[in-house]
Amino acid sequence: MTTRENQRLELLFEMGRLLASKLELEDLLRTVLELAAQIVDAETGSLLMLDEAAQELYFDVALGLGPDAAKVRLKVGQGIAGAIAKSRRAEIINDVRADSRWSPKMDEQTGFVTRSILAAPIVLKGRLLGVVEAINKRGGAFDEEDRGAFEAFASQAAVAIDNARLFASLREERFKLETVFAQMQDGVVLTDAAGKVLLSNLSAMRLLGDVPTDLSQGLGETLSLTPAMKILLAGEKDQETFSAIRREPTLFALAGHATRAPLKGGDGRLFVFRDNTEGWRQEMIKRSFLSLVSHKLKTPLAVVIGFSDLLLADLDPATADPSKYKPMKSINEQSHKVGGLLEKVLRYVAIDDPDAKLAREDVKLDEAVAAAVAGLQARLDERGAKVESAPTGLSVSADRLLLVESLKNLLENAVKFDPKPAPVVTVSAAAADGFVEIRVADRGPGIPPEQRETVFTRFHQIEKDFTGQQDGMGLGLAYVRRVAELHGGSARLDSALGSGTTVAVRLPARRPS
Repeated sequence: MTTRENQRLELLFEMGRLLASKLELEDLLRTVLELAAQIVDAETGSLLMLDEAAQELYFDVALGLGPDAAKVRLKVGQGIAGAIAKSRRAEIINDVRADSRWSPKMDEQTGFVTRSILAAPIVLKGRLLGVVEAINKRGGAFDEEDRGAFEAFASQAAVAIDNARLFASLREERFKLETVFAQMQDGVVLTDAAGKVLLSNLSAMRLLGDVPTDLSQGLGETLSLTPAMKILLAGEKDQETFSAIRREPTLFALAGHATRAPLKGGDGRLFVFRDNTEGWRQEMIKRSFLSLVSHKLKTPLAVVIGFSDLLLADLDPATADPSKYKPMKSINEQSHKVGGLLEKVLRYVAIDDPDAKLAREDVKLDEAVAAAVAGLQARLDERGAKVESAPTGLSVSADRLLLVESLKNLLENAVKFDPKPAPVVTVSAAAADGFVEIRVADRGPGIPPEQRETVFTRFHQIEKDFTGQQDGMGLGLAYVRRVAELHGGSARLDSALGSGTTVAVRLPARRPS
C-alpha cells in the first residue's frame, strides 16, 4: 500500500470520527463540504440535497460559490449533479466544458471558474439523500483513487446526515412534547409498576403539592382513592378511571384515569387527573336536592293518592255524575303516575349515594326475570306486550331487589319505546370470564349513534319526535348502569336504526373474595 493510500485511509478514519461527532445538521453539512475538498485535494466543494417531494436537488452548502447558488434547483437527471442523482454512480469530469450536461450559468452568476468535478451520490440503505461534489483538483486531474476515496467519504457522510436529521427530528418532537406536557392544565404523572414517580408536570405539583417519589403517598394516603392504588398499579385494564377525595380540612376532589404505559423493563402507569372539587360539590348538592325534594313530596302525595282512592271508591262509574267522576279519576291516575316517578327518583338517590351498600346473595337469574315480569304484568297486558325468556340456569352474585328493579327498568324501556302494537322483548344470558351478561333486546326503532352513551346519563331522554316515547324521568338506564357498577360490572347498549336495541348488563357470577 502506497504512502498516499495510507494517508487517505487515516484521513477517512479521522473524517469518520469527526462526522460522527456532529449532530447539528447545519454544522455537519458545512463540515462535509470542507472535508469533501480535503479528501481529494480540491479547491472547494458543493453539497446538493434532495427535495424528495419535488424530486429536485438544491444547494444546501456551496463553499465559495456565493449566495446565488442557494437559488439554483436541479431536477433529478438535469445537469451533472442531476445525472449523478439519477444514476447513483460517482463520476469524474476533468473537463466540464467538454461535457454536454454542464451549464456555465452557475459560473456566470458566481464568478467562480469551474474546471473539473468529482461527484458522488449520497445514498443510505437505497435512499438518495443528495449529491456531493469536489470542484477543481489542485495540480492535476481527478483519478480513480480519488473516486474510490470520495465514494467512501460519501458513504460516511450519508450515515452522519441521516443521524443528524434523526437527532433534529427527535429534538423537535421532544420540544413539542415537553411544551404540551408543561402547559397542560391536567396533572400528569408517569410511574413505574410499583408507583415510583418517573415524570410529572407543573399542574401535578400544583394539585398535589410536592409530588412524592411514590405516588401512593401523594394520592393513596392523603386522599381517599377509588379504586385503591394497588388496583390502579396492577393494570388489569388498559385504562382505569379513578377519583380521589379529601373532606377535611376543606373539600378537595380529583378525577382522572390511569393508563398502561409501556416502559423499558415492564409496564408503568400514566396518571392524568384534574381538579373536580366544584363538580363533586355540585354533584353532592344535586343528590341532596333530589333526596330532599323527593322526601318532602312523598307525604303530601301519599295524602292525595289515599284520599283520591277513597273518593273514587265511593263513586260508581255507571251512576256517578260525569262532571265529578272524570276529574276524580284523572286526579287519581295522575297522582299514581307521579307517585311512581317519585319512587324511581328515590330509588336512584339511594343507589347514587357514594356510601350505598349492597345486600349480596346468589340470585337465580331465571327467578329474577320472572319477578320483574310479574311486577310489570299490568303494564305489559296494557300494551299487549310479550316477554320471551328461555331458562338459563345461571346465577349471579347480586342484591336481589336492585337486580329485579334493573330488569324491570330494562323491560319497561323496551316496551315503552317500541311504538308497534304488541311489542316483543327478548331476555337472554350467557356466562363468560366469571361474569354473566344479561341481554334485553327490543324490536323498536333503534337509537342513533350519538345518543348511545348519553342515554345512560341521569334525566336524559331521546327526542320525542324520534321515538314517540312515553312520559318518564329519564332515569331507567342511569339506574341500570349504576346498579351494574356497584356490583363491579358494566352496562352497554347496542343498537341499529330500524332494527331495535339491546342493552347488555354484566354482573359477577360469584361473590368477590
